[in-house]
Amino acid sequence: MADLPSELWGGWIVVLTLTTLAGLAALVASVYFGRPDPAEVEGLTWDETLREGATPAPLWWFWLILALLVVSLVYLILYPGLGRFAGALHWSQHHELETSARHFEERFGGRRAEIARADLAALRADPAAMRSAASVFANHCAACHGADARGQAKLFPNLRDDEWQWGGTAAAVEQTITLGRQAVMPPWQSVLGDEGVAEVTDYVLALAAGRGDAADVAAGRARFAQVCSACHGPDGSGNQLLGAPPLNDSAWLYGASREDVATSIAQGRNGRMPAFGGRLDATQIRLLTAYLAPE
Repeated sequence: MADLPSELWGGWIVVLTLTTLAGLAALVASVYFGRPDPAEVEGLTWDETLREGATPAPLWWFWLILALLVVSLVYLILYPGLGRFAGALHWSQHHELETSARHFEERFGGRRAEIARADLAALRADPAAMRSAASVFANHCAACHGADARGQAKLFPNLRDDEWQWGGTAAAVEQTITLGRQAVMPPWQSVLGDEGVAEVTDYVLALAAGRGDAADVAAGRARFAQVCSACHGPDGSGNQLLGAPPLNDSAWLYGASREDVATSIAQGRNGRMPAFGGRLDATQIRLLTAYLAPE
C-alpha cells in the first residue's frame, strides 16, 4: 500500500477505510445501545409468537465485533493499510523478500558460485549436486520432457540419448537451455503433391533402414535432393547448425511410422524450446547441463 502511485489514490483509500470502520462502529453502537420507542414496536408480531424488538442480539456479538474493530485499528497503525502510510513498523513484502534473498546469498552464495564454474565431470560425481539438478529438472523441464527425461507425446525429445538436434556438446546443451530453440520444418504438400510425399516418405524410411540407394526408392531420392538435402544433407545426416535432424538413423521425434513420417513431410513441424536464461540463474543452468549433456 505504501507504494501507491499518487497521494490522491492513497488519500482515497484512507477515506474509504476510515469511513467503513466508523460506519461499522456506529452500526454496532446503534444496535446494542439504541433503545427503540416502545410505541413504535407495540403490537408488532411475526408468526403469532415473535415480537419486534423483544429479543436483542447476544451480547457476545457486540464484544466480538468490538474486538475485531480494535484489532483492525492496531493493524492499520502498525502495518501498511492506510493509503501511502507505511505503518509504524515500516513492514513491507518487498523488504522481507530483499532480506530473505540477502540471507540466502550470505549462506549459499559462495557454494553456488563454485557450482556455476565447476567442471561438469566433478558435478556429475557429486551426489548432492545431482540431487539439486534433478530437482531443477523436475520443477522446470519434466512437464514437457517427462519425469525420466526420455520425452513424451511425440512432441518433446528424449534427453537421455546422444541425439541432440542442435548438438549434444556441453556448450550446445547449455546454449539450448539458456537461449531456447525454434525448429521449423516447412510443409511440402503443395510442392510435392500426394505422389511426391509418398515417394519421399519411401526414401526417408529407406535411409533410416540403411538402404537409401535401393532402386525402388529412386524417385524419392531425386525429390529428396531437390527439396530436403539443403537442410538435412545429401545423405540425410542432418545439420545441427540449422537444427535439421539426421534422417538416416532410428531416432524420430514425431514418430517413425510411415503415417507419422508422411505427415511431417506433408504438413511440416514446428517445435519450440523456450529460453530459460531469464528464469534460471547460472548455477541452475550449469547443474542442468551436467545432468543432461552426454558424457
